[in-house]
Amino acid sequence: MSSELSRRELLAAFAATGGAFMLPTPAQAAETTRTVSAARAMAGGVAPKIYTPHEYETVKMLADYLFPKDDRGGSASEAGVVDFMDTFLEIEAGMRVAHRGGLAWLDHEMRHRTGKDFIASTDAERRAMLDDIAYPARAKPEYSHGVAWFNSFRDFAASGYWSSEVGITDLGYVGNVPVQEWTGCSAEAYRRTAG
Repeated sequence: MSSELSRRELLAAFAATGGAFMLPTPAQAAETTRTVSAARAMAGGVAPKIYTPHEYETVKMLADYLFPKDDRGGSASEAGVVDFMDTFLEIEAGMRVAHRGGLAWLDHEMRHRTGKDFIASTDAERRAMLDDIAYPARAKPEYSHGVAWFNSFRDFAASGYWSSEVGITDLGYVGNVPVQEWTGCSAEAYRRTAG
């Protein structure tokens, strides 16, 4: 049996799942992030449990396109997003078919366009593919399944990023800090809401 899914199998998987899956709640995301961090600390790194090595590298590249390292914070891979996603897929088996089917669709589409899978294609080729599926309002109808999958992928990666230490630092979130003195709404803010 081939490990590659046929185009027909990919479309059947998308049809069965609507091309989307349930995303983790913030509490689930935070708990999974803690679990991944603890496992990484104990084992000196996390070996993928659900992703193949190729899928792992594809997800890492995609997540880093969504959350690149910049002057505000680290990249998705530095935040452990791929390990978060792999761990969450281990916990939520119902998400695997649509998620991994989308990764296979992406490689299938890239091979059709460039003769290479996503990670072997050039940066310009990868960005052109992502431009075709990242903006639902502009996407061609033939990419509807890819658009639905990529939107789910983006939300899933965001759950991992914004619940990580890197993402929380990027947001500037400081947690529950007691307010020493409540001064109320500023005059400027009050004028904007009252006007």
